Amino acid sequence: MAHDGQDTVTRDSIVQDDLLSLTANAIAPAEEVLDTARDILRAKVTADGRVSGKLVEAHQTAAHGLAWLATYVEALRQMQDWARRLTEQGRFGETEQLLHQIAFGEYLAQMRGGIQMNQGEILRLSDLGLSTDQAAALMTPAVGTLVQHGNTQQARTRLVELMQERSAEITVGDCGLDDELEMIREQFRRYAIERIEPHAHEWHLKDQLIPMEIIRELAEMGVFGLTIPEDYGGLGLSKASMCVVSEELSRGYIGVGSLGTRSEIAAELILAGGTDEQKTKWLPELASAEKLPTAVFTEPNTGSDLGSLRTRAVRQADGYRVTGNKTWITHASRTHVMTLLARTDPETADHRGLSMFLAEKTPGDDDTPFPTEGMSGGEIEVLGYRGMKEYELAFDNFHVKEENLLGGEEGKGFKQLMETFESARIQTAARAIGVAQSALDAGMQYARDRKQFGKPLIAFPRVSGKLAMMAVEIMVARQLTYFSAWEKDNGHRCDLEAGMAKLLGARVAWAAADNGLQIHGGNGFALEYGISRILCDARILNIFEGAAEIQAQVIARRLLG
Repeated sequence: MAHDGQDTVTRDSIVQDDLLSLTANAIAPAEEVLDTARDILRAKVTADGRVSGKLVEAHQTAAHGLAWLATYVEALRQMQDWARRLTEQGRFGETEQLLHQIAFGEYLAQMRGGIQMNQGEILRLSDLGLSTDQAAALMTPAVGTLVQHGNTQQARTRLVELMQERSAEITVGDCGLDDELEMIREQFRRYAIERIEPHAHEWHLKDQLIPMEIIRELAEMGVFGLTIPEDYGGLGLSKASMCVVSEELSRGYIGVGSLGTRSEIAAELILAGGTDEQKTKWLPELASAEKLPTAVFTEPNTGSDLGSLRTRAVRQADGYRVTGNKTWITHASRTHVMTLLARTDPETADHRGLSMFLAEKTPGDDDTPFPTEGMSGGEIEVLGYRGMKEYELAFDNFHVKEENLLGGEEGKGFKQLMETFESARIQTAARAIGVAQSALDAGMQYARDRKQFGKPLIAFPRVSGKLAMMAVEIMVARQLTYFSAWEKDNGHRCDLEAGMAKLLGARVAWAAADNGLQIHGGNGFALEYGISRILCDARILNIFEGAAEIQAQVIARRLLG
């Protein structure tokens, strides 16, 4: 490779020795475009020296586009860091090279021509206010070589050939994790194959709760106390380990992969905002799954606007009495405790009057789902994400002990909840990767088995190309998610990175599920095929834990601020 950036290619592919140099040289132009876009937008949304929420909303497409552009740039940074680490360790083989070059080729091409925020919304640099001259920062030799030669049909075909040759491996390419985390992955992959995948589709079709036997087995494996400190009965492992476990369990079935989410959120709330007594009482019971929690935040008319919650908690001699309605409460029936957000200051109409409670309840059964006095509920029938069920809840003079006010202080609920968002979004990104991987598994198997016109579907370039792009984007989302987890583990603020991981991961999961179903053709539309379930499960990922639009809004505000 010539040092001036002149491209050297072999068989329409990039020479491996030059790849990391090319990709390194492509990052700076992408960062320059991002900085220019941020400066242009910041000037448009600033009033009286401050970023104006009203102006950000007025320029919403550009603001959300900035979030996507920044997500792409950060994703490429993390892919570059992944490739560098593997190269230093002698682990950057042909599969990894192809994943890397295709990712850079595709994402740089989208930056130039239009970023796919979703199927129907394409963000172009002109939408961000960049002139032709300013967008020309991406017209460097390194970027040009990667756009032209990175994501080619030949590269995609070769990647799928390697995927077939190495089909026994758990992931497509080396994820860059240490031996301990890979051992955790192998353990949970085996468990998913043996105990989840044979039953997942039946649970889905019959809209059944995941059997308690599975919950007990996961508890024995430490899933519910994975990141809870050992002093409180947990395993004290990293957020990175949580990602790996969530990913592999969700690969088996997102319902199982999401069981630990409620415990993760509840434990984070208590660790960050609870009193010493609350930590001592609740954390060991959560870690062992002796007590199963559920998060009770959303209300029928609020959605993402949690600051306007109306459910009220009135202090009385015997504690608090809660009245109001909640909706989209996952796993509400058979849980023991609710992390319940309610308004304790009736004079407020925003987040400042909200408090968080550890509200105890009696687990229900099929005949009596909500036996606790003062609460009732009904199931919301849903397309997917069925293993825990969704409910609407009504509270009428529902009793909560005074000692179960989180932190022992009113008015801190919204702040306490915000402190959990990093972990929740990292965990959701990991679940998205698992769902995307399950779509790849199903699509790959069907493409190899199904014969048309005298050969397997996988022999057709547009089929193999879909599989290749699934594998590439899974690795991109995975590296961004792992980076967020590593930042969290090292005590760094990572709400921006976690949001980006969730934003990209959800889109990757939906694209993988959609393409996986397309590979199945008409059979993919039949309920008997698992890909139909995967498609339904993937769709929720762009909605919960912050809808894609809300997520982009939050990212944009952080970038501009």
